[in-house]
Amino acid sequence: MAPTVYLVSGANRGIGLGLVTALVARPEVIVFAGARNPAAASDLKSLQSKYPGKLHLVKLTSADRSDNVAAVEEIKRVAGKLDVIIANAGIAKFFGSVLSTPLDEMREHYEVNVIGTTVLFQSAWPLLKESTKPKFAIISSIGGSITEGASLPAGLLAYGASKAAANFLAMKLHSEHPELVVVDLHPGPVETDMGAFAHENDDVIREGMPLITINESVSGVLSVLDAAKREEEGPKLIGYDGAIIPW
Repeated sequence: MAPTVYLVSGANRGIGLGLVTALVARPEVIVFAGARNPAAASDLKSLQSKYPGKLHLVKLTSADRSDNVAAVEEIKRVAGKLDVIIANAGIAKFFGSVLSTPLDEMREHYEVNVIGTTVLFQSAWPLLKESTKPKFAIISSIGGSITEGASLPAGLLAYGASKAAANFLAMKLHSEHPELVVVDLHPGPVETDMGAFAHENDDVIREGMPLITINESVSGVLSVLDAAKREEEGPKLIGYDGAIIPW
């Protein structure tokens, strides 16, 4: 049986590293881990030495088209196909009210969380569409839910608005590509650098969203991803625990 070929962006730490660690331990897989600076990704390099031939590191900078295209060309050279992409790269580096949010933070969050995911899909689609069961998963957030996130008295404007746009992108990908399974995932509030930063900088998030472990998040995310099938009405925002989150 031909191996399932995965690409995970933002794979050098946090949820991305957890996803790669879990995936590469599976039989019959080839995993490509995208990182801005693979040479400095010590955890990935250590993992690669443990799984020679199964794990490959590629340079992947969010929203950088040349990096994305080059990474896909490397995947084509090594594996000849792509079956599953997990668009995990993202930022959440500012929390504050609408009035206190710098416009540069709005731009940067949109650049990484929305444009970066778009560029990744545009670059990888020629290879992904060769799969018999292509899947494109976006690591989104409950913060991007207009119903659940925008109503919170938390400083989620820059991050939440960018994730709401990523949710829109998920539905557009579904409507434009009938052969594609699109999965839109909320990984939970996770014990990562990003999660710790949110807790340090926003009282509402710290008090209302206790952190879960990376392993708990990754286990749930992969369970949802593995079971995902194309539904006629399109993807839903699904939590790591399987709960449907209203847009």
